[in-house]
Amino acid sequence: MIIKKAEFVTTAVTPDQYPESILPEFAMAGRSNVGKSSFINAMTNRRSLAKVGATPGKTRVINFFNVNDEVMLVDLPGYGYAKVAKQEKERWGKIIETYLNTRNVLKGIIMLVDIRHEPTGDDVTMAEYVKATGKSLIVVATKADKISRAHYKKQADTIRKFLNLDERINVIPFSSEKKIGIDETWTAIESLLNRE
Repeated sequence: MIIKKAEFVTTAVTPDQYPESILPEFAMAGRSNVGKSSFINAMTNRRSLAKVGATPGKTRVINFFNVNDEVMLVDLPGYGYAKVAKQEKERWGKIIETYLNTRNVLKGIIMLVDIRHEPTGDDVTMAEYVKATGKSLIVVATKADKISRAHYKKQADTIRKFLNLDERINVIPFSSEKKIGIDETWTAIESLLNRE
């Protein structure tokens, strides 16, 4: 996709704050430090569209970004950050769950996992949850610049096994630093849109 326009639309916590939009939405889900903001900036070719927090677990709201008036990228709160009180974690969980269960224009989930590590229990739970909702899933393995290309397949296979992914679901190695995987991710998004 050629990015002609990318803009922040709004921040929301509850459904009445979601934007009134008919654009198809793709929501980013992942651990607090997996690089969701960097992912959005790389995908939109903007340096600071999404604020990259110095502290993981900073995003406590849902952020909506309009791309080309064609699609909305939606940044969900990160999960699994250890230094957050249990009550706060539950609140984030509720924000995420409400969005996933109520948003009619949601077309798919882009799940971000760190390519260097095995997926966590939280990642497995999220993948199972997405599969249970019947929503389309794209898995993006971030921080691909931190390992050699020779290890991509092995790490992708590990992620696939842990998340119990259907063969049709790609695991896309991605690096916002080195601009790896951007075209492949847009292709995956566009193919889901064309399925409509």
